[in-house]
Amino acid sequence: MMLYCLSKRSFSAVFFFLLIACIVLIFPQLGLAQTPAAAKIDSGDTAWMLISTAIVLLMTIPGLALFYGGMVNKECVLGVLAQSFAVCCLISVLWIIYGYSFAFTQGGSLYLGGASRIMLSGMGLKAISPLATTIPESVYVMFQLTFAVITGALILGAVATRIQFSSMLVFIGLWFTFVYIPIAHWVWGDHGWLGGTNIDKYPGLFGLGTTLDFAGGTVVHINAGVAGIVAAIVMGKGFDFDKRRRNTPPYNIGLSLTGASLLWVGWFGFNAGSAVTSGDRAGMAMLVTHVATAAAGLAWMAVEWLKSKKPTVLGIISGAVAGLVAITPASGFVDVQGAFYIGVAAGICCYLATSLKYKFGIDDTLDVFGVHCVGGIIGAILTGVFAVESIGGTKGALEGNINQLFTQILSVGITIVYCAVVSYILLRIIKATMGLTLSETDQRIGLDQSQHGEMIHG
Repeated sequence: MMLYCLSKRSFSAVFFFLLIACIVLIFPQLGLAQTPAAAKIDSGDTAWMLISTAIVLLMTIPGLALFYGGMVNKECVLGVLAQSFAVCCLISVLWIIYGYSFAFTQGGSLYLGGASRIMLSGMGLKAISPLATTIPESVYVMFQLTFAVITGALILGAVATRIQFSSMLVFIGLWFTFVYIPIAHWVWGDHGWLGGTNIDKYPGLFGLGTTLDFAGGTVVHINAGVAGIVAAIVMGKGFDFDKRRRNTPPYNIGLSLTGASLLWVGWFGFNAGSAVTSGDRAGMAMLVTHVATAAAGLAWMAVEWLKSKKPTVLGIISGAVAGLVAITPASGFVDVQGAFYIGVAAGICCYLATSLKYKFGIDDTLDVFGVHCVGGIIGAILTGVFAVESIGGTKGALEGNINQLFTQILSVGITIVYCAVVSYILLRIIKATMGLTLSETDQRIGLDQSQHGEMIHG
């Protein structure tokens, strides 16, 4: 019986690592990515992108880890910190093995990239990606790696205190492979069908135009938010869901505020870094990111103050994160006025959305859906409204291009449906083979001791 249980719990993990091995063995040397003839490395762009990459990684470890860790109970703090750290390690390795190649290299299709960079094959010191022609390809690889890392870590906030650590690793690895990589290629990759680079050779999304997503509204936030809510539904409510509904205080809001502050600073690399140059567009992206974040923090605080008679610290930092999320797709396309309205809309709507989990009885523990999915949807759609041609080269609805609004809505819908369906299938497979949810006993003990054999003293 013991051997049977061990076999059942190991099936998904074995399948996952066999999949990786097959990819590496089958596609080791399928052609080298070509460097554009006119490409030349710019030291200023390279310096900016090195800084951006470092601070985007700072968003996950320690930023997101502290933000999530401070909001759970004391018995789960180390476990939640470990989730972000472990996801960073896992996705970093998978990104190098095959993730970058299938998301961003040439030679693929509208739906998946080529295999020329499996294990980063052929990428020498002076290699330059056709998608970022003024920086070394090694820097571009690292920059995009940090986006993949934080997307996987964001998902776990929905089920942070009740998912088995082993199952979490398998799910994130499979989800990264079958959801993140394709959608990243669709939106940002070479000839990706939703709006990737060089999409001018293709008529765009059903002839309407190409999706505008400067830094990850669809790829990162809607993607993570949908996966999180699907995981919460499949896993069911935690034993303490009703208790938390009565506003049980989290372990340490100070940790969460520190994490949110690191996220705010790191987001400048996230958004302004997505210009992949140190020029004027990066400067505008940084400014609008700050404006939207401040506006959203104040808007959330104001609504909460009116409703609950007190502005909470958790509320204002959650509002700020909602603003960061919403401005992400728009940051390279809108001006300051557009950013302000996007921030206000995100602060109000995301605050209202966080109460839906109680209405529907879905245990989205740290409001991943309410903040990231809803904030991502608001930002993606309003990008189609407020896009300014003089900033991003594309007109929005306010400048007479109503088709861009329809394109944004359609791309949001496609992302939601694809992510929801594939995430659900992966979760059901893992649940049937190795299990997903901790027992009530282990949930009561907490992640720290039940999963890691450690605890916070004092």
